[in-house]
Amino acid sequence: MIDLYYWPTPNGWKIPIALEEMGLEYTVHMINIGKGDQFTPEFLAISPNGKMPAIVDSDGPDGAPISIFESGAILQYLARKTGKFYGTSERDRIEIDQWLFWQVGGLGPMAGQAHHFLVYAPKMEPPQELPYAQDRYRTETSRLYRVLDKQLTDKDYVTGDFSIADIAIWGWASLWKRQEHDLTTTPNLAAWLDRMGARPAVQAGRAVAAEKRGDATKDSVQKSAMFKPAT
Repeated sequence: MIDLYYWPTPNGWKIPIALEEMGLEYTVHMINIGKGDQFTPEFLAISPNGKMPAIVDSDGPDGAPISIFESGAILQYLARKTGKFYGTSERDRIEIDQWLFWQVGGLGPMAGQAHHFLVYAPKMEPPQELPYAQDRYRTETSRLYRVLDKQLTDKDYVTGDFSIADIAIWGWASLWKRQEHDLTTTPNLAAWLDRMGARPAVQAGRAVAAEKRGDATKDSVQKSAMFKPAT
């Protein structure tokens, strides 16, 4: 049994999707990032950076429990544990790792900043309408999608076969409207999004605590612990 510490965000979605795809049993512990649950001593003992998702696997290496934070590290661990979605050769794993790190070091941060300046900052008090920042992150996110679109030429999935790279990328890419990306300019990406969205395990993972995810409002943004200094 794996304990999953989670909130329904693009980074959060990665892990229940992986657990569903891999057929692993898990228990969900909600970490309400708007209320500041990520800063409690109990959670920081599992995830020192104060970010979810995180997991505790009671059957870790050598049968001993282990806690893991950082979504990319969790995906690599689960893939090694199950032998699934991580290729069959060292060359496969290198290719998958490249696109996994492309997501965690590129698409995730850039799309996250696009969300912040396009969706959240304008609802702050006073409103933070920053055209330069909005254009900067909107443009860079779309550039990254063009890179991905080229990679997907003649491929069903990012590295050919379905892998943890697809799981990592999908949550962020599924929110392309929020990032103000023109999906018609990336037809391979559009087809991949449809292909991913049709997978039952992707649907099941995305559905975990979906009712907790609400639209950003002025009230919710101003009250959110995500936009306040951690204490």
